[in-house]
Amino acid sequence: MNRSHRLPPDFDGRPFSTAEGSGAGLTKKRMRASDLARPYPATRTPRGKNNSVDLLIHTYAHRMSESDFFSHVTAARVHGLPLPYAVERTQTIHVSTEAPALRDRVRGVRGHHVAPQTVTVVDVQGLHVTSAVDTWCQLSTMLGLDDLIRIGDALMRRKHPFATTRDLLTAVRRYSGHRGVKLLREALIWIRPGVDSPRETDLRLLIVRSGLPEPEVNGLILGRTGVKLATGDLVFRRYRVLLEYDGGQHRTDENQYHWDVDRLDALMEETWRVIRINKSHLHNPSEVIRRVTVALMAGGWRP
Repeated sequence: MNRSHRLPPDFDGRPFSTAEGSGAGLTKKRMRASDLARPYPATRTPRGKNNSVDLLIHTYAHRMSESDFFSHVTAARVHGLPLPYAVERTQTIHVSTEAPALRDRVRGVRGHHVAPQTVTVVDVQGLHVTSAVDTWCQLSTMLGLDDLIRIGDALMRRKHPFATTRDLLTAVRRYSGHRGVKLLREALIWIRPGVDSPRETDLRLLIVRSGLPEPEVNGLILGRTGVKLATGDLVFRRYRVLLEYDGGQHRTDENQYHWDVDRLDALMEETWRVIRINKSHLHNPSEVIRRVTVALMAGGWRP
């Protein structure tokens, strides 16, 4: 491309609004050039860039008004909350505004109205989005029970949690009267603090719904001398059974692998039974339950 037609360095590789472009000296003709895509009116992004959902979100942000904010599925994605695969891949952007402001009616954008001062809006990496807890409440009209449980567990994750149990209880009370609140109340029964991953959630739900005792989530295990042996994913302390979810990093990280071997040896020396589960095992839930049942009964549990 002719040097005079190149974009200013500040615009290189990123989306921008046509107002920004005009302010930087770009002509209308230049902004209609074939090297720029127009995913939404009054926005431009370099053509050839990966047309990812994240790029669409950042592109749309350039046409949002002061009263607009990302919500629902889009806010969940910005917060990094776990979503079902099909939902996560959708390219529809969800944008809310407080009534009576007008919703944007643009292809690829789903607009929502919320009552004034009923949600908290936060800034995440320059994007205005509903708070993680309010996002969870909004998703009750779009997702199923187990999806809401996974997200609720993620809100109260062990490291850098978004919320406490009290925060979720308060949010559900505030959401009373809204469509989806019954599902939120049911999800609250199953949500636990300290969970590290959605797979741990799935494993815990499988165990409890099968009639087995509920395990501790990420329970601390000490040896006879008081030395820490492990923080176990799912711990049946009374029966000295530890259930570990292997997410794959245990095999690909050599240091992690060696540490795991030493840790498992130490646990077995202390008469703990360790069951390791990976993604493939979850496709055969009856076998998972059989293995856990055998270990629990060996530790003294009886149905």
